[in-house]
Amino acid sequence: MIFGIIESFNDTPLLLFLLVLGLGFAGGGIPPMRERSRRRTIENELPSFLEALSDSVGAGRGLQEAMMEQSTANDGPLAQLLAETLKESHASSFEASLASFAAKSRSSQVQRVMVLLETAIQQDSSLRDILSDLSMDYERLNDLMNRRESELQGRGILIILFVSVGLPVLIAFIVGLFAPASQGYQITAFNNTFALFFAAASAIGVGVSGRMMGRLKDVLWWLPMWMALSMGLYLGAVKLVGG
Repeated sequence: MIFGIIESFNDTPLLLFLLVLGLGFAGGGIPPMRERSRRRTIENELPSFLEALSDSVGAGRGLQEAMMEQSTANDGPLAQLLAETLKESHASSFEASLASFAAKSRSSQVQRVMVLLETAIQQDSSLRDILSDLSMDYERLNDLMNRRESELQGRGILIILFVSVGLPVLIAFIVGLFAPASQGYQITAFNNTFALFFAAASAIGVGVSGRMMGRLKDVLWWLPMWMALSMGLYLGAVKLVGG
């Protein structure tokens, strides 16, 4: 059945090319999504981690001891990464382990926090107050970022679905209803032109959505797949409705 559907699009080689290209590019689009999910999970765990560090330091523990305690008390990716880094710190200084932890997190928030902690240690500042203030600041920041991302992601997905799915199916229904191939209408060239139009519109819609969400480079991996889907939905719906 699948090969029969693909064979029905033999007169549209661009669609088949985009489909194969999209399947190949999907392998490159998955790692950035997973990396971003991991980074945002770490950043969302950062405020509670800093608050726990502040309580431990306020109870009289040293920063390194407090970090080791929190790395074993939690199961999130932040704690796991911290535990791995502290195990490696036996062969280096504590400051070097903090720098390594910040680099491995690949998060700008974690990197800024580690730099501030290193500066506070060098200047013998009150770590409890600094950790408490950082916890509240990053909690507010992450709340704003999560709210903004949720709103923009919903709008971005709506744009993609409307341009790449809804519009092709709607136009295909109209064309298939009023100019069906079963009644002898020769509109192959018209359909091919409209298929190219929807592929281009889908590319623009995905690009606009990615730029709006700040993930343009990540969504470009999925561009051929959405273009192929838009073309396939239009041509398939025209054939289905028009017989």
